[in-house]
Amino acid sequence: MPEQATALNAQNLAAVAERVPVPTYDRSAVTAGVVHFGVGGFHRAHQAMYLDRLLADGAEGATDYGICGVGVLPGDARMRDTMASQDCLYTLVLKHPDGSLEPRVIGSVVEYLFAPDDPEAVVEKMAAPTTRIVSLTVTEGGYNLDDITGEFLTSTPAVAADAAAGSDAAALTTVFGLVVEALVRRRDRGLEPFTVMSCDNLQGNGHLAQTAFAAFASLREEALGEWVREHVRFPNSMVDRITPATTPSDVELVEREFGIADAWPVVCEPFTQWALEDSFGAGRPPLEQVGVQVVPDVEPYELMKLRLLNASHQALAYFGRLLDHELVDGAATDPALKPFVRAYMDREATPTLSPVPGVDLDEYKDTLEERFGNPHVRDTTARLGAESSDRIPKWLVPVVRANLAAGRDVHRSAAVIASWARYAEGVDEHGAPIQVVDRRAERTTAAAQRQTGEDGDPLAFVRDRELFGDLVDDERFTEAYLDALRGLHAEGARATLERLL
Repeated sequence: MPEQATALNAQNLAAVAERVPVPTYDRSAVTAGVVHFGVGGFHRAHQAMYLDRLLADGAEGATDYGICGVGVLPGDARMRDTMASQDCLYTLVLKHPDGSLEPRVIGSVVEYLFAPDDPEAVVEKMAAPTTRIVSLTVTEGGYNLDDITGEFLTSTPAVAADAAAGSDAAALTTVFGLVVEALVRRRDRGLEPFTVMSCDNLQGNGHLAQTAFAAFASLREEALGEWVREHVRFPNSMVDRITPATTPSDVELVEREFGIADAWPVVCEPFTQWALEDSFGAGRPPLEQVGVQVVPDVEPYELMKLRLLNASHQALAYFGRLLDHELVDGAATDPALKPFVRAYMDREATPTLSPVPGVDLDEYKDTLEERFGNPHVRDTTARLGAESSDRIPKWLVPVVRANLAAGRDVHRSAAVIASWARYAEGVDEHGAPIQVVDRRAERTTAAAQRQTGEDGDPLAFVRDRELFGDLVDDERFTEAYLDALRGLHAEGARATLERLL
């Protein structure tokens, strides 16, 4: 172990290189051709990693596709400060199932802007001729769309304020206002529109991004919305790499094992996948050279991932927490929960999927079980259970609807929703509090707490039509849901799972 940790920054890169692989390309020659909103752990473990690979390989044109990160939310100030102190460098550590660690310093992020500091600078960065792509990891709820109707929510206060602000960049606070104003400036300057590339876990994420940005543009001017729909490309994509939130122990690990003082490293599993629709307007990097599947149709890949991986994660989150598992690997290997999750994948998710080119679904599901059970990633059930109201309606409810329409079984999917309802009550089977992290937490917890007691309404939770639509009206769903919910209250999670199997 190195005696003294070296602070990670450009000046110290040669010293760091004695300990871990670092960028060997000339970062000063890299232009920020990609502006990315939402520089969190996943972006840095995934998209930024792929672009770093391209730069390291010396791929033709790769130096035109460095990344300028952008933060919009107040909480992004910490990332601004970290990026400034480290010259946008950070350590990525892959945690293999055998316990081995694979570190690398990533250099593809070459600039970072915090929009609240200077919205005009962010707009001008996107309006610059060098910008080819504006990409997004703004979370599943960041597109401001109604979960049931899919319509853009025009009455959201920040959205309405940005629409009223128009071209006054200094007054803009949302990704919609900033991006659309940059598109307007490019149009007025005779520049081709950049491509807007969503990297969030949403089915048809490109289509949804187009809906959101075009609808916002229409608030400014109807003709502007039509122009966005006609001229701006929004490719669909499927992204996959399990990336837990960075913890203080991860910071200590990087310092202890590699002698690097990195304020915000990223740890993740070794597996990674990116399927990307080949639909770009202003050029794109040759990502297929570094393992990205650039394909004409992403839908089979994204449905596979959302319904097998993401929806299974939700089962592990709520049932896992009710079974007292803090870490995902413990939940994934629990003798009651593991076969339940696999049965969900085999019996309910898989029948809703079309064949996926180049993928054996049984092998894919085997790989998922191995990934979920990796004890070194140390992902938490709390992370998987956060923002459930943005996830269940998009990942699991479509599985329920597809199976109901086909006359197939839904009792495992219904049980997962029931486990969320039980989790949302905010107390576990021992009476200990559960911290519900969700932007709709007040509403969902109130509904969950109405489902018990003498005068309780057992269907209170699923009566929320904004989240579940008309599922509460279908007896095939409610019968399975109530069976699981009654079991969770009367028998507990373990006995319920064993009975459901």
